[in-house]
Amino acid sequence: MDNRIDKHIDDLVGVFTDSIIVFPGGWQNDIPEWIKERITLERLIMNMRVLKGEKPTGTDAEALAYIMPASLEFPLDGDWTQIYLYIATKVCSAAGKEVPGDIRVESLNDYQMGILNHLKQWLYEHRIKVRLERRRAAKREAKEIERAKAPVQLGLGF
Repeated sequence: MDNRIDKHIDDLVGVFTDSIIVFPGGWQNDIPEWIKERITLERLIMNMRVLKGEKPTGTDAEALAYIMPASLEFPLDGDWTQIYLYIATKVCSAAGKEVPGDIRVESLNDYQMGILNHLKQWLYEHRIKVRLERRRAAKREAKEIERAKAPVQLGLGF
């Protein structure tokens, strides 16, 4: 039971401290602040769903933050364009932002939804992996600091 509680606490802390996974390139620093705030809110909502038994995944806002820089690096194909506009519509609408009617996408076909769900699962798994790697690195660093502080014992050869 303690392990489950520790995991829930770890996941809750991760809502606020985990990295936002974005497509690598020159545009990752251009994610708007309101999307970053939306990611935190959606991660909190996901944590509540997990407590009720739902499987954890990345969120729509995280998927939007990932695809946005990719769309600036290269043209998206038809399916990815639909996915991008769909999650942009969902995230913007939830945040009270107007989405022009000519680019609003309210639904995806099964294939596109499968791609989006796969991306969200990958984003969640990658976010957890990064969290664990950072924790391991911090523990290694703490051990090295402790070793450096430890008194040196000299053998006097008696």
